[in-house]
Amino acid sequence: MRVAYIHGFANTPEVWAGFDGARIALPGHGTDAVQPTWDANLALVADRIGDVDAVVGYSLGARVALGLVATNRVPRAVLISVNPGIDDDAREPRRISDAAWITMLRGRGIEPFLAAWEAQPLFATQARVDEAVRTARRSQRSALDPEQLARSLEVMGLAEMPDYRGAIDRRVALIVGADDPKYLAIANTYDVHREVIANSGHDPTLEQPTLLGQSIVSCLPNLR
Repeated sequence: MRVAYIHGFANTPEVWAGFDGARIALPGHGTDAVQPTWDANLALVADRIGDVDAVVGYSLGARVALGLVATNRVPRAVLISVNPGIDDDAREPRRISDAAWITMLRGRGIEPFLAAWEAQPLFATQARVDEAVRTARRSQRSALDPEQLARSLEVMGLAEMPDYRGAIDRRVALIVGADDPKYLAIANTYDVHREVIANSGHDPTLEQPTLLGQSIVSCLPNLR
């Protein structure tokens, strides 16, 4: 099965080291600049992916993967720690929240931003990961362009994404960390194949990569 992998926000394709398949850099996270609209970014990612049987995405990469399925650009996907959409009345509060991160990126640069981003409660479980592994991940992230990350939040943030909740069907499977209660609750609302990774929070690419690989292998045969 031909599989492509998409990383999350403020990460790089290197998070998929050791996984078998194409590793795609999101716009603003590699050589491609962020495009002016959500759909234009989907089109760019689809062009980079080419002809595949499935896409695996984490967080922002999972939202992009779901968008690719919803718009029939790819046939199926495995979504890790995905938020598939929000109500319209939640969009403006989310934009305000994202604006604070955007201001930090543009005003203070990549290192202060990463320190604050990684200190969010969502990522607290990452303290259990070996320090050398966390340091290597931080080194990869430090090379990212803060202006392009700001643009990614402006154009590809959850507030700007179409509501894809209705697109979650048997074409997709869900993976979530057992210690990520918000996203575990989201996953449990859907009658699709689900895998829960023990001793992992929001980012199993960092916290449990071996178990994540096993979960992806379990998911792929269940996609329709």
